[in-house]
Amino acid sequence: MADTKREIERKYEATPDTKLPDLTRVAAAVIDKGVAELDAVYYDTADLRLASSSITLRRRTGGTDAGWHLKLPVAPGVRDEITVPLSEPLPHALESLVRARTRGAELVPVVRLRSSRHIHHLLDADGALLAELSRDGVRAERLTDGGRTAQWDEIEVELADDADPAFLDAVDKKLRKAGVRPAKWPSKLARALAETAPEDGRHAKAAAEPAAPALVEEPANAGDHILAYLREQLEAILAYDPAVRRDLPDSVHQMRVATRRMRSAFKTYRKIIDRAVTDPIGEELRWLAGELGVARDQEVLTERLRSRIDALPRTLLLGPVRGRLRIWSVAHGSGARRKAIAVLDSKRYFALLDSLDTLLADPPLLKAAFGAAARVVPKAVLKDYDRLAGRIDHALELPPGHERDLAMHDARKAAKRARYAAEAAIPVLGKPAKRFAKRMKAVQTVLGDHQDSVVAREALRNLGIQAHAAGESAFTWGLLHGQEEAQAAERERELPEVWREASDEDLRAALSG
Repeated sequence: MADTKREIERKYEATPDTKLPDLTRVAAAVIDKGVAELDAVYYDTADLRLASSSITLRRRTGGTDAGWHLKLPVAPGVRDEITVPLSEPLPHALESLVRARTRGAELVPVVRLRSSRHIHHLLDADGALLAELSRDGVRAERLTDGGRTAQWDEIEVELADDADPAFLDAVDKKLRKAGVRPAKWPSKLARALAETAPEDGRHAKAAAEPAAPALVEEPANAGDHILAYLREQLEAILAYDPAVRRDLPDSVHQMRVATRRMRSAFKTYRKIIDRAVTDPIGEELRWLAGELGVARDQEVLTERLRSRIDALPRTLLLGPVRGRLRIWSVAHGSGARRKAIAVLDSKRYFALLDSLDTLLADPPLLKAAFGAAARVVPKAVLKDYDRLAGRIDHALELPPGHERDLAMHDARKAAKRARYAAEAAIPVLGKPAKRFAKRMKAVQTVLGDHQDSVVAREALRNLGIQAHAAGESAFTWGLLHGQEEAQAAERERELPEVWREASDEDLRAALSG
């Protein structure tokens, strides 16, 4: 059984002669907990795919938390640590969480770290733990051919569960004042890989060395800009993969958003990157989003209907309304999570990830890719805007009914694409693109709520039929159907005004420069 905790820590350089300052000015008490001997073996692929993604997987003995540990990055200095009890083989529960990175490559021991850890607990006035400060003497040994050894000292300060992160700032201030400096390396493993690499192990050093701070500057050309955006979306897909497997809140939604942003970029910027290559990949991204969306869409629809029911007076709830909704929801959502995990373990999914890696390693750029981003990108965004304008005009010309519903759904998809295009352009175009994206989001929201009402009405109709067939009253389902009809009509009345504000010619001119 796996346990998960959020690890928030700071790391500092140290030598055997480094003296710790008096920390009782920031903590009520500092308790010496003695020395623990830790022995950890780190696992990775031969080409260090986990390390290159700042992921660590280890088997550790000694101390109070012996076991298998998988650490997934959340933010600088913040990681989710997932722990499984000690076992001889690598636990399947952890191996599956890094499968999108390894894709069948074997996980093997790469580094052994033995640490002599002197632990201090920093407590508040009530005796509650604020943080654990440890001073580590580390000995690293590369376990692959040609590997070397290394040793160093360092200091770690790890925030206690539920403690205020600001406490780390106070400790940091005291340490810096005493001459203790932040560590160059983000983790012990990163330092070990760099300092124990074989003399000819260039790929190992590259994977381990911390990246230099990125310079914030305008992309050299349109191709650079789009490729940076596509890499960002691919990294989001890979980062949310283990979150989906862990069933974390909103993870499926965020992974779908990344797939949709990438697919949308392929279409928007098809004059920059060859669609003969990206179209087949885009179809696979559509497949992935669709497969992942089954559970999410059902969850959103159920919550919408439940909210409708909760808002009704009790006197209008005729029959076992809540019970029928619950049965319907379970029936439609049954197996959806198992299906999502099966998709993430499928050869088709891994082939998609491989094709994205190949695309970004050797991108099929077209002539426009080498033009200035500030000139090429706005044209692509405005073309998506014109596409949206045509769809909205068409939808508004139709009378209320099924054909208009379909046209508004098409307009919704176009609004989302225009919004994604504008958001992708923000690094190049700045505030005008940000304002444009905000306007497109407002249009998308109106059209999206209208589509949600269309889907909800179909579900309510089916629920009403089922209730009637079971000898129950269908009154409440009909009432809710009428409410959804009224809301859809309201959104149709709102659309012309929202569109008028979104299609501001001054903003369009600012976007085009």
